Amino acid sequence: MPREVKKALELAKGDRTWGRFLMNLYNEAENARRSRAFDELAESLTDEDLEAIAVSSREFRERGRI
Repeated sequence: MPREVKKALELAKGDRTWGRFLMNLYNEAENARRSRAFDELAESLTDEDLEAIAVSSREFRERGRI
């Protein structure tokens, strides 16, 4: 591992354990991936799509109330 990378990672890690630090990095990457996927989906939906989803959701909830 190049010294610069090791130094940057140790500085970012601070006093956390490597396990906690790596888990935090993983969680941040997953959250960013999910957010990007959501944004891409939202951009691809038309107003008609959104209305159809809303209607379908209302109907589903109403059927669940017996």
